[in-house]
Amino acid sequence: MPHHIAPEVIIDGTLYTLLAFSVVTWTLILFKIWQFTKNSFYNRAFNKVFWDAANLEQAKTLPAEIARGPQARIAQQGFAWMSESQQSEGQSLKYRGVPSELLEHSLLVQMQQEQHAMESGLTMLASIGSTSPFVGLFGTVLGIMHAMHEITASGSTSLDVVAGPIGDALVATAIGIAVAVPAVLAYNFFLRRVKQQRAGLENFVVSFMHIASSANVNGKE
Repeated sequence: MPHHIAPEVIIDGTLYTLLAFSVVTWTLILFKIWQFTKNSFYNRAFNKVFWDAANLEQAKTLPAEIARGPQARIAQQGFAWMSESQQSEGQSLKYRGVPSELLEHSLLVQMQQEQHAMESGLTMLASIGSTSPFVGLFGTVLGIMHAMHEITASGSTSLDVVAGPIGDALVATAIGIAVAVPAVLAYNFFLRRVKQQRAGLENFVVSFMHIASSANVNGKE
């Protein structure tokens, strides 16, 4: 440890780092709960109205308050591709190939973007969950080293002198674990939700392809 840096500064810095980790963790937890709840609500509302539509043209013109959420954006991407393909009439390389495969690719690209949005923040949760105990342990080791120096300087090895500083140093490890546990639990929970919502998006893409294949991809029934 550099002699020009007070041990208390490093130890306090460790505790403030863990506090920052905790704030970030709970901010991400609240945000992800809001995000997944919103996505589930929008997908359920869109699914009900979309599949009750008589045809693709009617499904394409759903009101804005219904056409929200990941599945709605995937459907909008599909409709946009079909409209652009009709206007292009094969003059652009983007629309050359098997129409059904090109449409499916466009839907999958949009689905991947939705998945990336759902996974945002999970890496941070995983990182905090894996590093917080080590940050706390680092603070504990520095605290014990500092306590040992103080005990040596005092020349006393009684239990009252030793137990207090070492007990205070162990607080950093406890805080590190307390920060890591919610982060790890939240990461596993949200990762499962990502997989569930991704499965729903994959099913929607397959279903959209089925109804699109019953019509000409150039937009003609």
